[in-house]
Amino acid sequence: MTDMFVSLGTWNWLIFGFILMALEVMAPGVFLFWLGLAALLVGLISFAVVASWQIQLVMFAVFAAAAVPVWRRLARGRTDASTSPFLNKRTEALLGREFTLEKPIIDGNGTVRIGDTVWRVAGPDTPAGTKVKVVQVDGANLTVAAA
Repeated sequence: MTDMFVSLGTWNWLIFGFILMALEVMAPGVFLFWLGLAALLVGLISFAVVASWQIQLVMFAVFAAAAVPVWRRLARGRTDASTSPFLNKRTEALLGREFTLEKPIIDGNGTVRIGDTVWRVAGPDTPAGTKVKVVQVDGANLTVAAA
C-alpha cells in the first residue's frame, strides 16, 4: 500500500482528477467535480514543486476542504430570489389576486378554483360566482374579501 502512495506523481493526480470529473458527468451532484479539481491542482503543483506523497495527500485534503466554502459561495451567488420571488411560496403569489368563487362561502368557508386546483377560502358569506380578492395568506389557507 505504501508503494502506491510513493508512486503518486504528477500524472497520477491528473488522471485521478479527470476520472473524478468524468464520474461527475455520469452521476451529477457537483461533489466529485470539486474533488477532481483538487486532484488536478495537486497534479499541477507537482509539476513545479517536488513533494513527498504525504505532502501531496495533505495538499489534496486542503484543496478538497477549501472547495466546499468556495462552492457554497458560488452556488449562493447564482440563486437570485429577485428573478423568481415566489418560488416555493405559491400561496404568497396569490395575495392580491382576484378569483371567482366556485362554491359559496357559507359559515366562513367556501372554495375557489385557481388553475386546475380547488382552494379552500375563508371570508364573509358570499354567493357562488362572486369575484373575490385574496387579502391574507396563512399556509394553505386563503382569506378573501369581496372584490
